Amino acid sequence: MSDILCQVDAITPLTEAVYKVVLTPASPVDFYAGQYVLVHMGETDKRPFSIANAAYNNQQIELHIGADENNAYASEVLERMKSEGEITISGGHGEAHLQSNGKPMILIAGGTGFSYAYSILQQSLKDHPHTPVTLYWGGRNKEDLYLFDELTSMAEENEQFSFIPVVEYADENWQGRTGWVHHAVLADYTDLSDKQVYIAGRFEMAKAARDDFYERKLPDDQLFGDAYAFI
Repeated sequence: MSDILCQVDAITPLTEAVYKVVLTPASPVDFYAGQYVLVHMGETDKRPFSIANAAYNNQQIELHIGADENNAYASEVLERMKSEGEITISGGHGEAHLQSNGKPMILIAGGTGFSYAYSILQQSLKDHPHTPVTLYWGGRNKEDLYLFDELTSMAEENEQFSFIPVVEYADENWQGRTGWVHHAVLADYTDLSDKQVYIAGRFEMAKAARDDFYERKLPDDQLFGDAYAFI
């Protein structure tokens, strides 16, 4: 897999701590929806970030990078991109990409794990327009769900797509679901035997979800997430 030099076209804030990065590679990046790239910071320092755009649009690479003041791992990447205007990447990497098996899909994202789910969502709606897709996106508050309005509109326009936002700390104006995002899935499904599930977020969330979903009869070969290569 070759290294690809990319121009940094734009870095724009999505929240106070999350940034949308648009890269234009010197040559198209071959990847599957749900894969990630490695950003090369050094010979042995290569940092993974999920690709947020669909695979059918590989002339650019979109990343959603969460980089608050306590996250030097991501902040250093943004600073390198800003100062040099270019960055070397490689990809696509990862085995948790979109599968074409026709089963109804459940996408579960915590925080910027949304970028993984967003790539899969866009690709699925294009390639498998008759496959039902439900996205559960969890954040600490509504402001963390930075594409809330866009996803709400997408769900209104596409009868095969449902968007279920979940917040941990709701204010008095919130009318939606609250708590842990994977608990919202458990509340909606007593039997997952005929579903495929894609998940991205904190490792502890992914592990808890795996245990709970297997109890709901989800086949182990229908659960996808990069975290499961490590836990």
